[in-house]
Parts: sequence; C-alpha cells; structure tokens
Amino acid sequence: MSTVIAVTGTDTGVGKTRIASALLLALRDTGAQVAGYKPVASGSDSTAEGLRNEDALALLAASSPGLRYDEVNPVTFAPAIAPHIAAQREGRPIPLQTLDDGLEALRARHEWVVVEGAGGWRVPLTDRVDFADWVAGHRLPTLLVVGIRLGAINHSLLTAEALKAAGLWLGWVGNILPEEDTGTANEMLQTLQARLGTPLGVMACGEAPEALAQRLDVEGLAQACTALQG
Repeated sequence: MSTVIAVTGTDTGVGKTRIASALLLALRDTGAQVAGYKPVASGSDSTAEGLRNEDALALLAASSPGLRYDEVNPVTFAPAIAPHIAAQREGRPIPLQTLDDGLEALRARHEWVVVEGAGGWRVPLTDRVDFADWVAGHRLPTLLVVGIRLGAINHSLLTAEALKAAGLWLGWVGNILPEEDTGTANEMLQTLQARLGTPLGVMACGEAPEALAQRLDVEGLAQACTALQG
C-alpha cells in the first residue's frame, strides 16, 4: 500500500518545491518507486506541449522515471496568482474529482507520493473548499515547510496548530531564505524548535535539494506516517 505525504508551507515562496524534491530524492535513494504530485499549479509558461509549471517540472524530475507531466500536474493555470482566482478569471473551475483521480492513479503505481500544495495551508481551491479541506479529506500526513524570515514564527505556530487540530501534523522542515541573516535565522530556528520540536531537516540558503536529501530521516518519516494513518 502506498504512503502519501502532503507538503504545505507557511506562505508562498518558502521553498515547498525544493523540500518536496529533496524528500522525493531521499525516498528514491531507498529504491522505492516515488511520484511527486502538484494537483493545481498557477504561474505556468506556454510551451509547444501546453502549459508547464516550474514547480511541477521539478517534482517530475525528482520522481521515478516514466511519468507524464499531466500525471504530476493535472490542473494548470498561466497567471501567477492564487489558483481559485485564476480559475475564476478563466471561467474554468478546479475539478476536485480530477485531483482525486490523479492522486489515486499515482498511488496505484508508486510506493510513495509527495503532494505539494499551492501557497499556504488554507489557500482556496473553490469558493467552498481549501487545500486544507482536500488534504484532510484524504487524511494525508502533512509536512510543514517554514520559510525562515521575518514573520515565520507566527505563521508557523498558527499553521502547526491547524495541522495538529486536524490530526495531520507530520513535522516541519526549515528553509533559510536569502533575506534573513544567519544569526537571526539561527535564533528563529531555536525558537521554533522549542515550540514545534526538532525539525526533520533544515535547508541552508541556496542549498541544493540533493544535499538535504542526504540528511532527511526517511525511516523516521515512514514511522511517523504509519503512526498517523494507523
């Protein structure tokens, strides 16, 4: 039976894709068949093959070979705006059944699926359903990516509180962003560790996903997923 992990963030632009890619690479290193999944993406480029999103392409590259782009990212919008607003502008609602079907198709062929959301935890998909609702509906253990910068502590504690209340809290990973100086970043990490527990990993500013992949505790992550889903 496959295991699915959702990856959310404290905000947009905090490194969800880099962390999700590192997680996929770490899982691949165990010999497992893995797939990244970006159910909905906005901010995509027009190509001869259709719209292509940079984050989804990164997940595709980190996944096991053999996947098509549309399997990794079934719903794509061109404008770099919130997905539900892009959907409203284009008159093309986000079909939740398509997101469900895409996830199940990946689960049928892979031991691990890593699902990356768009923006933060409560980003809307429709006028009634948030990404949080969709993830909770599938009972997916969720990893929080914390972008280490001014405001991160408040955003992290609020998001962690919501994840714990939903019974989906898997842990957190820190990603030190370019605008934060090293001293302040370390102080923020210490504060978050005291409140949220030890992070599953910390990515240094500009570090490649491959480097973080070597440090992630995949065995511990698998055990945590089993405990949440059991």
